Amino acid sequence: MAGEMDLPGGLAGVAESGLSNPDLAPVAPQARTWGTYNYAALWIGMAHNVTTYLLASALIGLGMSWEQALLTIALGNCLVLIPILLTSDVGARYGIPFPIFARASFGVRGANIAALLRAGVACGWFGIDVWIGGEAIYRLVGRLAGRGWSDSSLIGGHPLTLWLSFAAFLALNLLLVLPGLSLLRRFENVAAPAVLLVAIAALIWIAIKAGGFGPLISQPSRLGWGRRFWTVFAPSLMAMVAFWAPLSLNMPDFTRFASSQRAQRRGQLVGLPTTMTLFSLLAVLIASGSAALYGTVIWDPVALTARVGQPVVVVVALATIVVATLAVNIPANLVSPAYDFSNLRPTLISFRAGAVLTAAIAVLIQPWRLLASPHLYIFAWLEFVGGALGAVVGVQIGHYWLIRRRQLSLPGLYEREGPYHYTGGFNLRALAALALGAVLALGGAYSSTSGPFPTEGLLPPLRRLYDYSWGVGIVVSAAVIYLLHRLFPSPPVSDER
Repeated sequence: MAGEMDLPGGLAGVAESGLSNPDLAPVAPQARTWGTYNYAALWIGMAHNVTTYLLASALIGLGMSWEQALLTIALGNCLVLIPILLTSDVGARYGIPFPIFARASFGVRGANIAALLRAGVACGWFGIDVWIGGEAIYRLVGRLAGRGWSDSSLIGGHPLTLWLSFAAFLALNLLLVLPGLSLLRRFENVAAPAVLLVAIAALIWIAIKAGGFGPLISQPSRLGWGRRFWTVFAPSLMAMVAFWAPLSLNMPDFTRFASSQRAQRRGQLVGLPTTMTLFSLLAVLIASGSAALYGTVIWDPVALTARVGQPVVVVVALATIVVATLAVNIPANLVSPAYDFSNLRPTLISFRAGAVLTAAIAVLIQPWRLLASPHLYIFAWLEFVGGALGAVVGVQIGHYWLIRRRQLSLPGLYEREGPYHYTGGFNLRALAALALGAVLALGGAYSSTSGPFPTEGLLPPLRRLYDYSWGVGIVVSAAVIYLLHRLFPSPPVSDER
């Protein structure tokens, strides 16, 4: 078990520190049982889902050819894998989740700022996936029950039965995660291969309907390979990275259960870039096929499924969408904010209470508005999220790898007046780095069409930087915290191991 650390005897008092509970305490070495397949299956389950499909098909909707879309997605996933593996190291090494890891760089109180920022993003993603899953249930029941279900009275612009389906899928997510992560691991192991098989079947079906694979791969790019493409490519690439940027923060929530560093690294290397690219290939080809069949790109797979005539095919496809959405939504968007909220008041908020709080906030965010168009989904939501979280992960990587050289005081992470107290519980260097990285990454936020930001950008001189928001956030914040700790070093931590 090279690279992992035994829990020091001094942790016997962690439970009484007021900064811990059973969900936030380090995982004992004997309880770390996740192997290579578990991490590969986790990523396969998270990659093979509707939001991945939406991400890939949205690029087709923006005018890219399938080759351009696949290039953008593959490159984005290779880029985001780097910070994911860098932050995963601390989970497997110390057995701690993300909010505890954040205490090392931000301070025992400042960690709540990073955790709440990450939690807010996760709540938004959780809501998006619940809405997608609820829509799938709505259409699935409608196909079985008839028009009486589908044509119910409208509330807020949507059928009452769609709202009921949304609530049912929300409850299903909670029922699957509240018993604990062991049930989630078993679910992922089963769901991951099933979703891929059905996606392949969907591609074969649309190819047959379109008259072969030729029409799927012959749809031309509306952007060409000149300036118009490269103008769309940069923000789209950052959106691809931003899609998994939340996991670059909270992968320690899962790698804390790793049987070894090698197991989690190999599982993630196999699971993320290869399966994400493969599933995205299926998605872009299916989206291209929809353009060949219907004359327009149908970027929503639930809406595309509704156009299929055979009831059995529709039922199987929609049921798979439900399973796929569960497979990604719980590990990617429910587990991490549950830990984050628990970190606020460890003695009062358990992991389960944090999960329920996540679900409530997800509804208040109104995810149905975020899915109104591919422009809003990619350029407003994904780009903004990427820049914000890039700044957070840059602080953590810069502190853990460049300043502390992977050495932390595990007992100190659970002490109010310990080595990570800094100034009143806040590391002002980290907060300054976060603020500067976030301002440069997000200050130029703009909307090219109807959206929440002005077309000239919030701060026009920074508009060009917004196209590279994730990269700007992570590089600037990592560099700033490194320089500030060099100029104003914090006291040495005597019990770092």
